[in-house]
Amino acid sequence: MSQKQPETQATMLNEADLNSSPIVSMIVEKDSELKDYLVEYTGKKFDEENVTVNMIVETLATEFPEFMIVVAEENFLLGYKQGLNDAERLHSEQSVEINE
Repeated sequence: MSQKQPETQATMLNEADLNSSPIVSMIVEKDSELKDYLVEYTGKKFDEENVTVNMIVETLATEFPEFMIVVAEENFLLGYKQGLNDAERLHSEQSVEINE
């Protein structure tokens, strides 16, 4: 007895997709003391008046890689955990369908 598996479409983001995100290319408004500092510092490094989120990320990656590593590790682990939870849920749902 063959059960039809649900079709899933894997999508991969490449660097161009990531850099075209509206959030990454958003110009940062100085609405806190920390943002003001980051925008000013990054603006001087890039010699730009309008500083984007991507510019700040690049600056932090260069100037404070330890911080970015922690953020990347947490993001990876949370994504991995979510993937395991999704796989477990899908397996449970398929088991229930087979038993019915």
